[in-house]
Amino acid sequence: MENAKSVKLILEDGTEIQGQSFGAFTSAAGEVVFSTAMTGYPENLTDPSFAGQILVLTYPMVGNYGVPGEELYESISKIFESDKIHIAGLVVNYYSEEHSHWNAAKSLGDWLAEYNIPGIFGVDTRMLTKKLREKGAMLGKIVAEQDVPLHDPNLENLVAQVSPQGVQHYGTGQHKIVLVDCGTKTNIIRCFLERDVELIRVPWDYDFTTLDYDGLFLSNGPGDPKMCTATIGHLQTALSQDKPIFGICLGSQLMGLAAGGDTFKLKYGHRSHNQPVKLTGTQQCYITSQNHGFAVDTDTLPAEWTMLFENLNDGTCEGIKHKTKPFFSTQFHPEAAGGPQDTEYLFDDFLKAVAEHKAAK
Repeated sequence: MENAKSVKLILEDGTEIQGQSFGAFTSAAGEVVFSTAMTGYPENLTDPSFAGQILVLTYPMVGNYGVPGEELYESISKIFESDKIHIAGLVVNYYSEEHSHWNAAKSLGDWLAEYNIPGIFGVDTRMLTKKLREKGAMLGKIVAEQDVPLHDPNLENLVAQVSPQGVQHYGTGQHKIVLVDCGTKTNIIRCFLERDVELIRVPWDYDFTTLDYDGLFLSNGPGDPKMCTATIGHLQTALSQDKPIFGICLGSQLMGLAAGGDTFKLKYGHRSHNQPVKLTGTQQCYITSQNHGFAVDTDTLPAEWTMLFENLNDGTCEGIKHKTKPFFSTQFHPEAAGGPQDTEYLFDDFLKAVAEHKAAK
């Protein structure tokens, strides 16, 4: 890339890595994490769960298929996972300035620049990823002309920053589902609308217990789930009843906390499209898409709760369920985008539980 300006990636342990700038020539700080996904950067960068993070992509060439133009589906994005880029910065090995794809509308660098997000390329991302695996996710900063202090986004209520301000309605289907938006990916909404539901999307701290609904859905989102005290309080009320509840990612952690369990921060998180999980009590395994830095501590769950899925790489909890009530969650993303769609059937399982609960009333 001709005339690229020099920038540095600086980690909290003092490591300095020289590279070249693409995207916005500006400085930014956040938590440095890595993703081993081979494709899907338009989806990853617009996933609100990446808020506050400097994302390292391990795939060696990035940007070669550009960024697609926006299309709408039922007033939401048909392509992206939200309406903007959420990462604090992007780190890659080789940035392909020239892109080629049938639906590409712009380059990755131009897209980052639109949102004033810095990128750095020419970085040995293999070395960097090994460091993050050994030491864990670290604070860091991309420094252009002006230095900035290190910043830990996990000390903030990131969910409050990415959650919508008001209530939104979608669809006119037979089942009324409340979606508690803690930073939801748009494909979750698409998956529901394709299944003929009426969706009521509410902010993270909205008292949804005042609403009339058939089923409750808890979305993904960024940061420490313990920051969401309002959501946990409302969810505890919902758990005392028997309407079906389904949680994904942060939603799984919130369900665990509301049930009386605890959560903990993973050393370097799970961020990829190839995480193997096993359905507890079976030999059934799935390859899943994941993006999270916290997990439920299953040893702290009350006796009426159990682990639903287990991560086959490190044995951590990938979902929980209530033993008698229709409450369950997954730590992974059954809606994918990007990644495998092997577990999208869980949306059908949830709506089947909703239908059965309505029929039994």
